[in-house]
Amino acid sequence: MVKIRLVRLGAKKRPFYKIVIADSRYPRNGKFIEKIGFFKPLLSIKHPPQICINTLRITHWIKNGAIMSKRVKKLVKIHSYINKKIK
Repeated sequence: MVKIRLVRLGAKKRPFYKIVIADSRYPRNGKFIEKIGFFKPLLSIKHPPQICINTLRITHWIKNGAIMSKRVKKLVKIHSYINKKIK
């Protein structure tokens, strides 16, 4: 089964996440099929968290049967809300 999920990177207490397409049998930080975005929750006090997602690739993979994790669903909702507000 193919899943859309987060891969944790970064130093201790300074997380950085990649949003990837991966087989559910692979370990969390193991190999993946495609990178489709990133999420930086901790930038600094003055800057909000940063989210970048390729929504075209997400829709492509969902049409092909990929399942999103709960956290990725939340991030996609936040990303689409921010984009609507900017436009």
